[in-house]
Amino acid sequence: MNRLVSYSIAAVIGLLLLSSTLFLVDQRQYAVVFALGEVKKVISEPGLHFKLPPPFQNVIFMDKRILTLDTPDADRFITAEKKNILVDAYVKWKIAEPKLFFVSFGGDERLMQDRMAQIVKAALNEEITKRTVREVISGERGAVMAEVQKKVSEEAGQIGVDIIDVRLKRVDYVDQINASVYERMKSERARVANELRSTGFAESEKIRADADRQRTVILADAYRDAENIRGDGDAKASQVYAQAFGQSPEFYKFYRSLEAYRASFKNRTDMLVIDPNSEFFSYFKSAGSGNAKK
Repeated sequence: MNRLVSYSIAAVIGLLLLSSTLFLVDQRQYAVVFALGEVKKVISEPGLHFKLPPPFQNVIFMDKRILTLDTPDADRFITAEKKNILVDAYVKWKIAEPKLFFVSFGGDERLMQDRMAQIVKAALNEEITKRTVREVISGERGAVMAEVQKKVSEEAGQIGVDIIDVRLKRVDYVDQINASVYERMKSERARVANELRSTGFAESEKIRADADRQRTVILADAYRDAENIRGDGDAKASQVYAQAFGQSPEFYKFYRSLEAYRASFKNRTDMLVIDPNSEFFSYFKSAGSGNAKK
């Protein structure tokens, strides 16, 4: 019985020792085997692998996928024009050299993220202090990201990290100067609106004056043409009258007398104080006689 118990204990101890020498590497991980802080080997192939039992050898796993460093709060920077802005950036990175990464941070990813955040902030500060707000926001935003990525990659390579990309998510003014910026933008828009309004009013006055001038010219030309036509018509009428009345002067005198009578007695209340024997009534006196009295 005692011998059976001893065999059982030995078997359990053997299984524990065997299990401590076996480890499984996932395809998304690196496995770093180390002893007393010294890296013995780095395993990147997935599958079942062996090592010495602790404390002779230990293993730590590192993620080989592309990871994201994204700080929850934006950092404050000062531009070349001494204005404070808030910049929120993120970094895409991955472990390129697991052994160097282990030596640098002992495999602790949180320590690496803290170090990387400091590197990114220093690179951003160096680039933003050389540029204006306009350049950082729109004009040279791509150049800023490219330079930051270049500087961060140089330092990250020394700790076994490969930088895939650096992006600026948000660039904004701090709250203290947002109001003044908005007021300045509002004033600028109002100034542009007033200039456009003034230009439009001047153009409208110019168009109105040109239209009035054209109207005056057209009316003057029309009046001139009308007077010319009327003059030609009167001349032709006088010529016709002269030819017609030249053939019968007596009829002409009679016709003019009728026109004078019509003009003088247009209304029933019209009254003339004149000598009945005057020449004006000559055709009244000779009515029906066939010849007018001379």
